[in-house]
Amino acid sequence: MSDLDAIIVGAGPNGLAAAVTLARAGLAVRVYEKGGTIGGGARTMEMTLPGYRHDVCSAVHPLAFESRFFREFGLRRRVDFAVPDASFAQPLDGGRAAIAYRDLDRTAATLGRDGDAYARLMRPLVDHASGVADFTGHALIRVPADPVAAVWFGLRTLEQGSGAWNARFREDAAPALLTGVAAHTILALPSLAAAGAGLALSTYGHARGWPIPIGGSQSIVDAMADDLRAHGGEIVTDHEVGSLRELPAARAVLLDVVPRDFLRIAGDDVPSGYRGALERFRYGGAVAKVDFALSGPVPWANEEVRSAGTVHVGGTRAEMAASENLISRGGLPDAPYVLVAQPSGFDPSRAPAGGHVLWTYTHVPSGSTADRAEVVIRQIERFAPGFRDLIVGVNSRNAVEVEAENPNYPGGDIAAGAPALWQLLKRPVVSPDPWRTPLDGVYLCSASTSPGPGVHGLAGWHAARSALRHTFGTRISPDLSPR
Repeated sequence: MSDLDAIIVGAGPNGLAAAVTLARAGLAVRVYEKGGTIGGGARTMEMTLPGYRHDVCSAVHPLAFESRFFREFGLRRRVDFAVPDASFAQPLDGGRAAIAYRDLDRTAATLGRDGDAYARLMRPLVDHASGVADFTGHALIRVPADPVAAVWFGLRTLEQGSGAWNARFREDAAPALLTGVAAHTILALPSLAAAGAGLALSTYGHARGWPIPIGGSQSIVDAMADDLRAHGGEIVTDHEVGSLRELPAARAVLLDVVPRDFLRIAGDDVPSGYRGALERFRYGGAVAKVDFALSGPVPWANEEVRSAGTVHVGGTRAEMAASENLISRGGLPDAPYVLVAQPSGFDPSRAPAGGHVLWTYTHVPSGSTADRAEVVIRQIERFAPGFRDLIVGVNSRNAVEVEAENPNYPGGDIAAGAPALWQLLKRPVVSPDPWRTPLDGVYLCSASTSPGPGVHGLAGWHAARSALRHTFGTRISPDLSPR
């Protein structure tokens, strides 16, 4: 016999968010994790040299202050964050750069003739940042809490996701700044889904900033694990779940896995219609990850780039679009888009005195075995002459190795499913409650469900609240605040 109320499979941010929510509701909760450590894509560990602590996947957290789960959980009271004045930067040739500050007016003032146009584009979203977070943080099949924010967001997404994306701009800095964020999605550019994600993340950058957790992303994971244990929950590591039938008895099972692994674990019990829907779920483009140990800070040609926690390396809007569109066709660009995070510039605990860690990834086709370390070095060197000379350690992983480390990244897809528009509506099925499966008491809570990728805990929190309603018969959401 088992005295468990709920079992969670997978100890990533969404699995832990589900576990915390259910434990706070007074339920007996156990988490099973395949790996030897918890956190999934939000782990922090030594990967290059002793004393240099690198984030395995996520490094900077635009949603840490805007996620409703993290707000209710009181994350800012549990974890120390550095919040750079500059959320992100876009270096350009000739020592120029576009910088996105937390102050929208300051940002606009640096964008030349396009400053006013950029401000007009972003101000309605920044003024309604919480409404944007609410709209994008749920299943899209619902009435938004802030309809005004939804309308502004929709209109701007239509503009920036279409061939009209350059209509309001006359120079290259402002469009490059927007495209560097939209390119996070690993989608063809322009596209509606990439524009929506880029505008949402840019909104948070101007309204709240893009925070960096002191000690690395592991600090967020550890805060959730500590709260779970404090409320009676258990975490069992080094335990792979091969089938629902091998689990102890529990009223609810929540799986922080991608659809293909759900079908494997659930087996023949899955109804054919739902099985077909999950089999049609599509995974997207991939990443190759390269981490560096450095003997000093990156020598950006434009020194103001050092003030940003995140740097989008790739040149102009046209260059980044060409690079991303080539990847969507299965190619590998010689001058790729590179996403860069420089956490040790804001958190000295991440490296020995005088040293720095640099986090990078670049996009590649799904399942690529290409080692992209050299091409990443060349592209950074283009905007930071002398970068190569500072490298004292490198850890490079291709897309296949990224998946081997985390099975929730099929083919190296860190979004756990292509974030194309149709698959944001259908994630993984079209439903106002996409976390609930046809199996009694069984729920999906990974980033393959709404609202999709990112370290926000929302998929797990929504799935847990669905379980509380449908399995445990209560619509009361538990208090998650620190106590």
